[in-house]
Amino acid sequence: MNGRQSISIAVLTEDQDDVANINSTLRDAGHAAHCHWVPTPGKLDSTLAAEDIELLILNCDHYKDSIRQVIKVKDRYNPEVPLIATQEAANEADIQNAMQAGACDLVSKSLKTRLQSVVTRELRALRVERALNSTLQSATEYKRQLKDHMGSSSSSIALVQEGIFTDVNDAWMAQFKAKDKDELIGMPVMDTFESESQAALKGALIATLEGKWQSDEKLLVKSQLDTGEIQLEFRRFDLDDGPCVQIRIAPQLKVAEEPTKLVHDALKRDPTTLFYHRAQFIERITKRLRRKPAQGTHCLVYIRPDNFGDLARKIGILNSEDVLAQFAEEIRKRLHPRDVAGRFEGTSIMVLLERGSARDAQVWGKQVCDHISKVTFEAGENSANMTCTVGACAVNEVFASLEEFVAATVSAHRLGKRAGGNTSFLDESADEDTKQREFDAIWVKHLKSALMENRFRLAQLPIAGLRSDSVKMYDLLVRMIDEQGNSVLPSEFLPAAERNNIMKNVDRWMLQSAVQFCGESNADRVFVRLSRQSIKDTTTASWMEQKFDDESFDCSRLVVQIPERDAAKHIKQTQALVKHARKLGIGFAIEHYGIDQERFQILDILKPDYIKIDGELMHTLMTDASLQDAVGKIVRAAQKRNIKTIAERVENANAMAVLFQLGLDFMQGHYVHEPEVVLQEAESVGAMTLAELSAAGGN
Repeated sequence: MNGRQSISIAVLTEDQDDVANINSTLRDAGHAAHCHWVPTPGKLDSTLAAEDIELLILNCDHYKDSIRQVIKVKDRYNPEVPLIATQEAANEADIQNAMQAGACDLVSKSLKTRLQSVVTRELRALRVERALNSTLQSATEYKRQLKDHMGSSSSSIALVQEGIFTDVNDAWMAQFKAKDKDELIGMPVMDTFESESQAALKGALIATLEGKWQSDEKLLVKSQLDTGEIQLEFRRFDLDDGPCVQIRIAPQLKVAEEPTKLVHDALKRDPTTLFYHRAQFIERITKRLRRKPAQGTHCLVYIRPDNFGDLARKIGILNSEDVLAQFAEEIRKRLHPRDVAGRFEGTSIMVLLERGSARDAQVWGKQVCDHISKVTFEAGENSANMTCTVGACAVNEVFASLEEFVAATVSAHRLGKRAGGNTSFLDESADEDTKQREFDAIWVKHLKSALMENRFRLAQLPIAGLRSDSVKMYDLLVRMIDEQGNSVLPSEFLPAAERNNIMKNVDRWMLQSAVQFCGESNADRVFVRLSRQSIKDTTTASWMEQKFDDESFDCSRLVVQIPERDAAKHIKQTQALVKHARKLGIGFAIEHYGIDQERFQILDILKPDYIKIDGELMHTLMTDASLQDAVGKIVRAAQKRNIKTIAERVENANAMAVLFQLGLDFMQGHYVHEPEVVLQEAESVGAMTLAELSAAGGN
């Protein structure tokens, strides 16, 4: 009690001096006491009726009624109000008798300090009890209103506590074909949904309870009834028996399509694979290739089952078409919503992917190959296993036409088949290399011009916390502006910079810009990636030390990140760079950390502060249980080593829910925020010439 709140006290005594003494005693203790004198039992009724009394103090020596009689009157108005008795002198027996009669305590008049303590105790207990009763009453009313809403709602709604159904409405029972609530209440919510949806569902439930799930987000799941995909909405409620999650099936807003439109759409698709016919596929990717992707690059992949003729002879020609349909469905599960797929010729499928780089497309193809090799395909009474080969090629201006682009992709598949099949092969032909050199000569000129004329721009991609948002972190990206003022994506100019030993200069521009960004923002930590050239350049660390010292920069706000493949290939140089950076207070992250070889040894050697889980894994993580296990293994290995984990390229709520369930710490990607240019005019960086950027080391 701090005395700031007025206390309304009824003092039951025939002697008015008692009122003054009690009032002064309590005010000395810091209580703002407002005492009402009650000299007779008849006055007590009117006082309790008219005033909001919080405490009764009874002088047993100078009042007509006994403790028990006063308690009887008081309980008619407010039973929870405490009564403290006083008398000239009180011993233990007197105190016991008073409390048995209903008083909270009996205090000797001379013990003013004890009276202050007893009053403080009883008032605190009273107010805590009132607050608790109010909370319970509100929770009970809240629960009643919630049940009324569930009962009257046409939407399917269920309440879940600790993964168990505690209530469902009639619409939910109808949705899942339950005859009564007893079929569902008390059952695990996971049993209602397909196994491929369970990791995301569990993650969404946990995230909702921890306040990390946005109320407008929807989770896409499949039910056990095979009624197709449904969208779930989640909301936390705090009830009298603990927190629970309300799951609501989001209403379908699709407008009924005209039968003729459905027929026209069906005619555009191959009836076996349900992918676009070849002509429709070509038409769509032609339009898509005219637009630059939001981030990354377009890649074409050509997928074909290995030795399908042998399989057809084994299971029969008619059954082979069923197997091809199942094969297509397995590929469909691994596609991103922005990917475009078509049945290209015979048993082959072609897909236009939107990925970060050509390497990502190759990794995606390798994952498809590994997955297909583990699937058992059923056709009638027969079952069969098979493999496939994937050819991949990234879009490039060296291709004069779509014909050349497609031919290069098919050629990559052919080379993969010659290598034994069951693999993903990236196009790297000799003819391409010749064209690439001609292409690079143009880009080198543009890159050097952009560096000299300050036509680079810094963009940021927020890194969101899955467990906490207390640290503001950003991944810093680079954009280039061409001579016409148009933005050029990194996927277009960075490969040329890598091949022509210009990346070190771009890295140093990025580091300089990171300092400026931190000075103009409230960022706690920024991530800047370093290229292979910067890793191998022995002057990189000393250059950073000199520049950051000149700027008086707090190096703890910077994290340098290096791709796993570069760190593993140049591990001694990476060790040396990281060791020097740590002395400055700079953090270290390994990005594009994959699962192929589970290189936990590199974590022990380099001891990163963060690892970024390869974004290519995010496309199939939601439905691939084996991939979830593999990523979970990485997370546990990182936690054991006190390394924070970040998921790259998170695109939707389903992916976020699975990541939350797997225990990752952070995420980045379009689901969190689109990349945003933050430094339009970097004057301090613009003042740096190309020669100055490459100082302390040759170009």
